[in-house]
Amino acid sequence: MAMLGCQAVGINDPLGTDKKKLLVFVEIDRCAADAINTVTGCRLGKRTLKYYDYGKLAATFLNTKTGEAVRVVALDSSRELADHAYPDVENRYARQLRAYKLLPDPELFKVERVQVHVPAENKPGRPISRVSCDECGEGVNDRREIVREGRTLCRACAGDAYYRRLE
Repeated sequence: MAMLGCQAVGINDPLGTDKKKLLVFVEIDRCAADAINTVTGCRLGKRTLKYYDYGKLAATFLNTKTGEAVRVVALDSSRELADHAYPDVENRYARQLRAYKLLPDPELFKVERVQVHVPAENKPGRPISRVSCDECGEGVNDRREIVREGRTLCRACAGDAYYRRLE
Protein backbone atom coordinates (compact mmCIF):
# COMPACT_ATOMS: atom_id res chain seq x y z
CA MET A 1 0.00 0.00 0.00
CA ALA A 2 2.72 2.47 0.98
CA MET A 3 4.90 1.74 -2.04
CA LEU A 4 1.92 1.98 -4.37
CA GLY A 5 0.80 5.28 -2.85
CA CYS A 6 4.27 6.82 -3.03
CA GLN A 7 4.76 5.77 -6.64
CA ALA A 8 1.35 7.13 -7.62
CA VAL A 9 2.27 10.64 -6.43
CA GLY A 10 5.83 10.65 -7.77
CA ILE A 11 7.67 9.90 -4.52
CA ASN A 12 10.53 7.56 -5.39
CA ASP A 13 12.71 7.85 -2.29
CA PRO A 14 10.51 8.58 0.75
CA LEU A 15 13.30 7.81 3.22
CA GLY A 16 15.88 9.92 1.39
CA THR A 17 15.68 12.68 -1.19
CA ASP A 18 11.86 12.85 -1.15
CA LYS A 19 11.35 12.70 2.64
CA LYS A 20 10.26 16.33 2.96
CA LYS A 21 7.76 16.04 0.09
CA LEU A 22 5.38 13.48 1.60
CA LEU A 23 2.41 13.64 3.97
CA VAL A 24 0.42 10.49 4.68
CA PHE A 25 -3.04 10.26 6.22
CA VAL A 26 -3.85 6.84 7.70
CA GLU A 27 -7.43 5.82 8.47
CA ILE A 28 -6.82 2.93 10.87
CA ASP A 29 -4.78 2.28 14.00
CA ARG A 30 -3.70 -1.23 13.07
CA CYS A 31 -0.55 -2.80 11.63
CA ALA A 32 -0.97 -0.99 8.30
CA ALA A 33 -0.20 2.31 10.05
CA ASP A 34 3.08 0.87 11.35
CA ALA A 35 3.96 -0.53 7.93
CA ILE A 36 3.28 2.83 6.27
CA ASN A 37 5.46 4.53 8.88
CA THR A 38 8.30 2.06 8.21
CA VAL A 39 8.13 2.27 4.42
CA THR A 40 7.68 6.04 4.15
CA GLY A 41 9.48 7.33 7.23
CA CYS A 42 6.44 9.53 7.94
CA ARG A 43 5.87 9.96 11.67
CA LEU A 44 3.35 11.58 13.98
CA GLY A 45 6.19 13.36 15.79
CA LYS A 46 7.38 14.96 12.55
CA ARG A 47 3.79 15.84 11.64
CA THR A 48 4.18 13.99 8.34
CA LEU A 49 1.85 11.16 9.39
CA LYS A 50 -1.74 12.11 10.19
CA TYR A 51 -4.24 9.76 11.82
CA TYR A 52 -7.98 9.89 11.19
CA ASP A 53 -9.95 7.20 13.00
CA TYR A 54 -12.20 5.99 10.18
CA GLY A 55 -11.61 2.29 10.91
CA LYS A 56 -10.71 1.69 7.25
CA LEU A 57 -7.65 -0.02 5.84
CA ALA A 58 -6.86 3.02 3.74
CA ALA A 59 -4.31 5.80 3.46
CA THR A 60 -3.91 8.98 1.46
CA PHE A 61 -0.49 9.96 0.11
CA LEU A 62 0.15 13.64 -0.65
CA ASN A 63 3.13 14.99 -2.56
CA THR A 64 3.45 18.40 -0.90
CA LYS A 65 5.54 19.84 -3.74
CA THR A 66 3.11 18.99 -6.55
CA GLY A 67 -0.16 18.79 -4.62
CA GLU A 68 -0.84 15.41 -6.21
CA ALA A 69 -2.65 12.98 -3.89
CA VAL A 70 -4.06 9.47 -4.02
CA ARG A 71 -6.11 7.45 -1.56
CA VAL A 72 -5.26 3.76 -1.49
CA VAL A 73 -7.79 1.31 -0.05
CA ALA A 74 -7.11 -2.36 0.63
CA LEU A 75 -9.95 -4.27 -1.00
CA ASP A 76 -11.91 -6.60 1.27
CA SER A 77 -12.00 -9.03 -1.65
CA SER A 78 -8.21 -9.47 -1.36
CA ARG A 79 -8.70 -11.78 1.63
CA GLU A 80 -10.87 -14.19 -0.33
CA LEU A 81 -8.58 -13.83 -3.33
CA ALA A 82 -5.60 -14.83 -1.18
CA ASP A 83 -7.54 -17.84 0.15
CA HIS A 84 -8.27 -19.02 -3.41
CA ALA A 85 -4.83 -18.20 -4.83
CA TYR A 86 -2.86 -19.91 -2.05
CA PRO A 87 -5.01 -22.70 -0.54
CA ASP A 88 -1.87 -24.72 0.24
CA VAL A 89 -0.76 -22.11 2.81
CA GLU A 90 -2.39 -23.09 6.12
CA ASN A 91 -2.14 -19.81 7.99
CA ARG A 92 -4.57 -17.10 6.82
CA TYR A 93 -2.11 -14.32 7.69
CA ALA A 94 0.62 -16.05 5.64
CA ARG A 95 -1.79 -16.39 2.68
CA GLN A 96 -2.59 -12.68 2.85
CA LEU A 97 1.09 -11.78 3.10
CA ARG A 98 1.90 -13.89 0.04
CA ALA A 99 -0.95 -12.26 -1.86
CA TYR A 100 0.40 -8.80 -1.11
CA LYS A 101 3.83 -9.87 -2.34
CA LEU A 102 2.78 -11.64 -5.54
CA LEU A 103 -0.65 -10.60 -6.81
CA PRO A 104 -1.15 -7.53 -9.04
CA ASP A 105 -1.92 -4.27 -7.22
CA PRO A 106 -5.32 -3.73 -8.93
CA GLU A 107 -6.54 -7.02 -7.43
CA LEU A 108 -5.53 -5.90 -3.94
CA PHE A 109 -6.12 -2.14 -3.84
CA LYS A 110 -8.39 0.61 -5.06
CA VAL A 111 -6.46 3.77 -5.95
CA GLU A 112 -8.33 7.03 -6.38
CA ARG A 113 -7.04 10.49 -7.15
CA VAL A 114 -8.10 12.92 -4.42
CA GLN A 115 -7.52 16.50 -3.37
CA VAL A 116 -6.28 17.26 0.13
CA HIS A 117 -6.31 20.69 1.75
CA VAL A 118 -3.83 20.94 4.61
CA PRO A 119 -4.41 24.00 6.81
CA ALA A 120 -1.32 25.83 8.06
CA GLU A 121 -1.86 24.53 11.59
CA ASN A 122 -1.61 20.92 10.34
CA LYS A 123 1.55 21.26 8.29
CA PRO A 124 4.93 19.94 9.43
CA GLY A 125 7.21 22.37 11.20
CA ARG A 126 7.12 24.41 14.36
CA PRO A 127 3.77 25.21 15.97
CA ILE A 128 2.13 28.30 14.52
CA SER A 129 0.27 29.14 17.72
CA ARG A 130 0.22 28.26 21.41
CA VAL A 131 -2.31 29.34 24.02
CA SER A 132 -3.08 28.36 27.60
CA CYS A 133 -6.37 26.83 28.64
CA ASP A 134 -8.24 29.18 30.99
CA GLU A 135 -9.51 26.19 32.98
CA CYS A 136 -6.55 23.83 33.50
CA GLY A 137 -3.65 26.07 32.44
CA GLU A 138 -2.22 23.52 30.01
CA GLY A 139 -0.75 24.69 26.70
CA VAL A 140 -2.61 24.05 23.45
CA ASN A 141 -0.80 24.15 20.10
CA ASP A 142 -1.90 24.93 16.57
CA ARG A 143 -5.41 26.25 16.96
CA ARG A 144 -6.75 23.16 18.73
CA GLU A 145 -8.34 25.34 21.42
CA ILE A 146 -12.03 26.06 21.72
CA VAL A 147 -13.25 29.57 22.55
CA ARG A 148 -16.50 29.46 24.46
CA GLU A 149 -18.20 32.44 26.10
CA GLY A 150 -14.97 34.43 25.87
CA ARG A 151 -12.85 31.71 27.53
CA THR A 152 -10.08 29.79 25.81
CA LEU A 153 -10.39 26.08 26.60
CA CYS A 154 -8.54 22.92 25.68
CA ARG A 155 -10.74 20.20 24.20
CA ALA A 156 -10.77 18.25 27.45
CA CYS A 157 -11.99 21.20 29.51
CA ALA A 158 -14.55 21.99 26.81
CA GLY A 159 -16.07 18.54 27.42
CA ASP A 160 -14.35 16.49 24.73
CA ALA A 161 -11.94 14.50 26.92
CA TYR A 162 -11.08 10.87 26.28
CA TYR A 163 -10.14 10.60 29.98
CA ARG A 164 -11.67 11.50 33.32
CA ARG A 165 -9.57 13.19 36.00
CA LEU A 166 -9.50 11.42 39.34
CA GLU A 167 -9.30 13.78 42.28
